[in-house]
Amino acid sequence: MFAPIRMSGPLFDEIAAGGGSPEAVAFLVRGERTRRLLLLRELFDLLDADPGILGPLDARTVWPTLEAAAARAPEPVEALLLTPQVGSWLAHTLRRLHGTASGPPLWADAGQIAAVAAAAAVHAGTAAELLLPARGGTVSLPALGLVRLPGHDEDDHLPVSVVVADGTLTVRTGRGPDVVVRPLTEPESGKWLPVHRLDTGPGAPAVQLDDLDPYRDLDEPIAPARLAPGEVRAWQSLFDDAVAILRRGGTGPGSLRPGEISRIVPWHARDSATGLPVPAEGLSASTGDAFASMVIARPPDGLALAETLVHEFQHSKLGALLHLFPLLDDDRSERHYAPWRADPRHLPGLLHGAYAFVGVTGFWRERIGDTEADPAGRAPFLFALRRIQTRLVLRTLATRARLTEPGLRLVTRLSETVDGWLREPLAAGTVARARASAVSHRVEWRLRNLRCSEGDKDTLVKALRSGSAPVPGGEPLVAPDPGRGHWQDGRARLYRLGGFESGRPPTADELLVAGDTEAARAAYTAQLRGPGARDPHALAGWLLAHAALYPGDRRLLARPERFAALLGTTSPDRWTQTAHWLAGGPAALGEAR
Repeated sequence: MFAPIRMSGPLFDEIAAGGGSPEAVAFLVRGERTRRLLLLRELFDLLDADPGILGPLDARTVWPTLEAAAARAPEPVEALLLTPQVGSWLAHTLRRLHGTASGPPLWADAGQIAAVAAAAAVHAGTAAELLLPARGGTVSLPALGLVRLPGHDEDDHLPVSVVVADGTLTVRTGRGPDVVVRPLTEPESGKWLPVHRLDTGPGAPAVQLDDLDPYRDLDEPIAPARLAPGEVRAWQSLFDDAVAILRRGGTGPGSLRPGEISRIVPWHARDSATGLPVPAEGLSASTGDAFASMVIARPPDGLALAETLVHEFQHSKLGALLHLFPLLDDDRSERHYAPWRADPRHLPGLLHGAYAFVGVTGFWRERIGDTEADPAGRAPFLFALRRIQTRLVLRTLATRARLTEPGLRLVTRLSETVDGWLREPLAAGTVARARASAVSHRVEWRLRNLRCSEGDKDTLVKALRSGSAPVPGGEPLVAPDPGRGHWQDGRARLYRLGGFESGRPPTADELLVAGDTEAARAAYTAQLRGPGARDPHALAGWLLAHAALYPGDRRLLARPERFAALLGTTSPDRWTQTAHWLAGGPAALGEAR
């Protein structure tokens, strides 16, 4: 008789506050184990109901092989079933069987269960004879590696016979000699590519660096992309630095025990990096189907990798929590502001982002004063910036999301964490620059993603021309440019640096950040003159400079799209008067005329 899983309040609150002791994370892993077994049961039920799903493979041999391996070596077999490779494959295959995903021939996707069984037999040292799917001249063994088969076309999908005995795996290809490997101990060769492992130190589990598994991406199967030896060494060096940084941290939100990471999948642009909502050089992603696994573009240094590991492990923790508790009910309409994205987000995405960036904020808090990890001294500014931005998103969730009781408890605990951080003192100049950077990003985001409805625009134009007060207007329309993707927030870098290089004429952004707001506004005006669409970055800069010159007009920054709606009806030499009118109403009408 199996007892139900019950998470105690204190463990929930540890995770909900953004952190998590080893005991709390272990509970999440226990929940993932149960989910994984339930999904496996669903798959076997579907295969029992329709054995034809496996096409040329033999469904009857799979379960006995798994059962025998688990009976002899329960711990390694259970560890195999909990690997990200099995989790991603299993979820993808079930989506295919339910008609919500695509891929190679269905039997090849579903037939990977036979590869799982073969890997289990290898771990346990039991005997088995199975038919496995081969694709592109290779056979993939989850979390172990890839067997190369000679004489097979790269586009082939075909069954191959595999015999496992005493940890040795023999593939009978039918197109040449048998291929024999010992997956647990054999080094890399022309016939065998083991999964790379990143060393985490004495007595600690290694972290996989997976460039082989067909299910290592977020959903659709992809081909292996073996890293060059120099690339592997670069990853190990970065990982060594990241582990050293993380081990100097504390135990609260933003901390990470390196041994809790399971796998890193190196990301590289396969076709084009255009259209991404985040910069390609800083890309990372994860899926709730593969706990403690993350796709990462190789970062420039260990500090950036450490931050990314914290970020993505936060997503894993929240994903595991969502498998145990419904946290919010939402229609997933993408209309909300996320300070770390170029595009509008739905509320589930906003919840994931808020949880991840509580971790990122805590990470930078831990780095304050750590001159070895952060010689450039970026941590105070980034801590100040991220605590402001994350609190804004938590406020959106608290006021706009339909939260369940556990969801409300989560958002409340996260808010308490960030509110405590907001009370921590930092240098006044650092806080001012962080606030300015946060406002700058939000203004530009609104200009790029929102616009007034035609009715609101017409009403504004008529009010301006007639000399009456501007009406409040309704909700703006979400209208992002789908072709733009990520936009580079150059002002954010200047705010972080707190200055710029001399010896050349300063740019408009540099003038603004340096506090020469009159000159900055003039420079932005020059950029905005002329026909055609207004550059959102320059227009945001103009509004920021104007609000600095006229603090009473700062309300313009809350709805900058309303000012943008009027630009086509007034010349640049009257924008100041128009801004006064939009911010101040009838008192500024004389100037607006």
